[in-house]
Amino acid sequence: MEATAILEKARIEEWTDEQVIKRVLAGEAGLYEIIMRRYNQRLYRVVLAILRDETEAEDVMQEAYVRAYRHLSQFEGRSQFSTWLIRIAVHEALARRRRNSRLEQFAEGDEGNVAMNLPAHGPDPEQHASRSEVSELLEKAILALPENYRAVLVMRDIEEMSTADTAAALSISEENVKTRLHRGHALLRRELMAEAGKNRSQAFAFMGARCDRMVREVLYRIAQLTEADSSENFRQL
Repeated sequence: MEATAILEKARIEEWTDEQVIKRVLAGEAGLYEIIMRRYNQRLYRVVLAILRDETEAEDVMQEAYVRAYRHLSQFEGRSQFSTWLIRIAVHEALARRRRNSRLEQFAEGDEGNVAMNLPAHGPDPEQHASRSEVSELLEKAILALPENYRAVLVMRDIEEMSTADTAAALSISEENVKTRLHRGHALLRRELMAEAGKNRSQAFAFMGARCDRMVREVLYRIAQLTEADSSENFRQL
């Protein structure tokens, strides 16, 4: 029985995003977990590149997943689902940053103060165990860059997204992506990128307990939405 369950789980995890979405829209909301586990790492990296705060990044991820779920029927398949999802997360992150900017004061472009904008708290034990020294240096170097370069570097170099998908997610031209990537590399310095290249897949880790917590919280909110919709439909009868 256990072997059968394992095989069934493996089969489901091989479904395409479109297959999962179709089943979720048909009423199997629990399968949305597949989408979240599939893209938790990517969304975390992209959102963190914009906000530079781990707690804020997780909050935005949750909002983005819920927003995507509520508008899942509007996904038309004109681009990859991952691009559509990342675009929602980027918009949420930018909106959060705009709200925060009204409360925070900092000097844009002041290289001497750039370290003050980095997350103040260090990695938890889970993160620390999964990161190499080089990966940590890479994270800090990327987070110290201006936002325009951070997001592009994370999408292209860390997540290895295509130029076209990166442009679509950020709503900029492909030429702009190439320019920002080139300038971002110059700021990071070739020596750092070469040293960290072997370990870049470990940077901005979002797995284990953190991944499980995100899935659990989003599924809880989705269940509440489903219950609210059912109650509303009952009242209209």
